[in-house]
Amino acid sequence: MNGFLKLCGAMAAVAMLSGCASTSKISDEDRLAIYRANAGEPVRSFRYFGTLDSWTPLGDEAMAVWTRPSEAYLLEFGSSCPDLDFATAVSVTNQGGLVYARFDKVQVLGQGSIRIPCIIQEIRPLDTRGVKADEAQKREAQAMPAE
Repeated sequence: MNGFLKLCGAMAAVAMLSGCASTSKISDEDRLAIYRANAGEPVRSFRYFGTLDSWTPLGDEAMAVWTRPSEAYLLEFGSSCPDLDFATAVSVTNQGGLVYARFDKVQVLGQGSIRIPCIIQEIRPLDTRGVKADEAQKREAQAMPAE
């Protein structure tokens, strides 16, 4: 009987964890809205140090790139950027260490990716703390049980 109760408790815990995991993912649309809300005015360019600290796809029309842990930019494309959500890596063109809007491109890298360069239409600096806070708030709201 005692073993049965432990098994039931373990199964309940697994069910709760899997329920939380499935609801805590933020959709591309919601994530893009968060990034846009935390983006400053458009800038002409940003300094590129040869490698990205990290990057986040935001659907197929935008992405965020981190040039340093607390420095990021929202890049919006003029059209769809195929396979961005499934990319294993990206490359960014630059001119003497600067990435320019309406000139430079993002190239999606990965097995099976269509090698179509994505022209950066607009660059906006991001409030990285605001993005993280809003994402955490969105996850919390999604994790709360519906009334």
